[in-house]
Amino acid sequence: MVSPAREITAFIDGEAGTTGLQLAERLDAHPNVRRVSIDSTLRKDPAARADLANQCDVTFLCLPDDAAREAIANITSPDTVVIDASTAHRVADGWTYGFPELSADQRTRVASSRRIANPGCYPTGFLALVAPLVSAELVPADWPVTVNAVSGYSGGGRTLIQEVEGLGEGQPGWAHSHQIYGLSQTHKHLPEMQHYSGLNRPPVFMPAVGKFRQGMIVEVGLALDKLPRSPDLKAVHEVLHARYAVEEYVSVIPLEVCADVTALQPEALNNTNRLEVFVFGNDREVRLVARLDNLGKGASGAAVQSMNIALGLEETAGL
Repeated sequence: MVSPAREITAFIDGEAGTTGLQLAERLDAHPNVRRVSIDSTLRKDPAARADLANQCDVTFLCLPDDAAREAIANITSPDTVVIDASTAHRVADGWTYGFPELSADQRTRVASSRRIANPGCYPTGFLALVAPLVSAELVPADWPVTVNAVSGYSGGGRTLIQEVEGLGEGQPGWAHSHQIYGLSQTHKHLPEMQHYSGLNRPPVFMPAVGKFRQGMIVEVGLALDKLPRSPDLKAVHEVLHARYAVEEYVSVIPLEVCADVTALQPEALNNTNRLEVFVFGNDREVRLVARLDNLGKGASGAAVQSMNIALGLEETAGL
């Protein structure tokens, strides 16, 4: 364990990307961290990047999947904690999934790991809703689960940001306000959604992007009266509340508050590391909703949280 008083050195490999920029802001405000940057002329030099990564207490990979795999092959220091924000290692052997709220012992796994895969933003919301219900056997492992979600366009990275905002030459920006995608049912987040939920089949995933920069809503609908154990609304809420009752960043909204909600906006938790769980409906059917910032708890915030846990710092530091 690293003493909380010790200065932590951190390197972001890929700090110029969307996640990298957000992560840099969080690390620069962190009371225990000194962020180290590579010279701009060496950003594409594998040897220089690896040298810096091996010298630091923690290295964050904010790279495309193939580049992340190449980078990790050159990080040989047994003491460097690597947190990979790409999809490359989320279900890979030897890596710990960086969602400490996933289960009662997941935080311990993160604390003892030197290779941590940062969860995807959509899976974070989905798993927060479904994993406790599968674990409690309210939802069978073979149940056909459908998840609907909408994210701010920043989740698509620089290319989509430019497309939506019209920052490129000859690009007027989006005229429409909403776009569905992932129509082939082969979205790159599906493996981790199935693997960590306890389901033995991938969910039917229906992602969309809206004309707002950041924020996210993830929804799962369940016909309670068709489930084998026919749980009522209160039973579902109780399982979720019990799982997250002691968590700092995941909160389950009380049923009486949910009953008074008439609309829900995706941007309410922007620039935070928080995730809110709502349970709407009745004893026949339930509409589960997770709200989070796709760049916060869905990306950079989660990465800092895992860093804090793995390096023995206060979990809330810099968040």
